[in-house]
Amino acid sequence: MTSTYQRDDLTIDQQLAIATAARRLGEEFTGTFSSETIERFLHTSYDQFATRAVVANFLPLLAERFARQRLHALARVEGRSDGRPIVLFLCVHNAGRSQMALGFFQHLAGEHAVGWSGGSKFAVEVNSAAIASMAEAGIDISREFPKPWTEEIVRAADVVVTMGCGDSCPIFPGKRYLDWELEDPAGKSVEEVRPIREEIERRVRALLADLDVPATR
Repeated sequence: MTSTYQRDDLTIDQQLAIATAARRLGEEFTGTFSSETIERFLHTSYDQFATRAVVANFLPLLAERFARQRLHALARVEGRSDGRPIVLFLCVHNAGRSQMALGFFQHLAGEHAVGWSGGSKFAVEVNSAAIASMAEAGIDISREFPKPWTEEIVRAADVVVTMGCGDSCPIFPGKRYLDWELEDPAGKSVEEVRPIREEIERRVRALLADLDVPATR
């Protein structure tokens, strides 16, 4: 894949990593999107994380993972669907509630549904107490990372679950929205997060039942 993006703000290592990511995405979405579209999504995803990254070397990986999600969303918006319902969990920082909900959703739904998450003002990292609390429930969300939402991601979702983001949450006519009033785990201990975790699990199970998606346990 020949790059149409010439940028001087990346190190040699970052340029190589981005080029490798572009090749992988190109192979994955061959016949679906052009190389120009793939590169545009990859580089704009990179830019969204660049201003708040703690470790710059991780940026190409984050950009690739987010670009992949966005491209799947765009494919869905353009009518390429595998029939599985998509649920998007949104909160302010995408560091606690929405990550925990996504963890439960992916764990319980397995391959029967697709879950995404995002934040209106996404944080640098996932809340450590949320990670520890979910680990107690046998779910590992330590590899997740806060991310923004984009228009194609919201449009692709069948259900958008909002958690305290208020007016900053995206509203699109005709989209199904659920507003979950949940306590924010920010600044809380693992012990204090446990009741929040249990309520989130209850609501995710109810949502799966409503979507007629079988829970794995």
